[in-house]
Amino acid sequence: MPRHSMPVKEAREIAQRIAEEMQVELVDVELVKEPTGHFLRFYVDKPDGISLNELEAYHRRILPLVERVEYDYMEVSSPGADRPLKTEADFERASGTAVELTTYKKVNGAKRFTGTLVGLEGDEIVMTGPNGDALRFDRRGVAVVRPLIEFDEDDLADDAPADRP
Repeated sequence: MPRHSMPVKEAREIAQRIAEEMQVELVDVELVKEPTGHFLRFYVDKPDGISLNELEAYHRRILPLVERVEYDYMEVSSPGADRPLKTEADFERASGTAVELTTYKKVNGAKRFTGTLVGLEGDEIVMTGPNGDALRFDRRGVAVVRPLIEFDEDDLADDAPADRP
């Protein structure tokens, strides 16, 4: 008798339950086809960052529970410092920080905007532009909002090997 595949929606529900039990945040679940196969990815995080040991524990915990999802490779990882803002909680946490926002279609001749996130107001993402101007974007027209990661050249120089000028 053929085995039925588990839908990703069901895997997400299991992933959320495990995340709550382990006191981590489930950021996202995705099943994507890449040239080397189908990847089932779980992104988990904690407010102060997540350790490799915690990622491994989550992986061990969820692996036997999602065996029926049709995938070739499974990954559990942190979403990283430039994690996209998706949920209301993400926007609340990032309020007052520098962000980069990309729209699907051009708005006033541009698709990429940077500024300080004010937050969500209804269905709009509100930010202050570099000149202090208020910018409002319909959330449905926004492709992605991410924290803006800027590197100071002095910081990069501090990371250079000692034998290099």
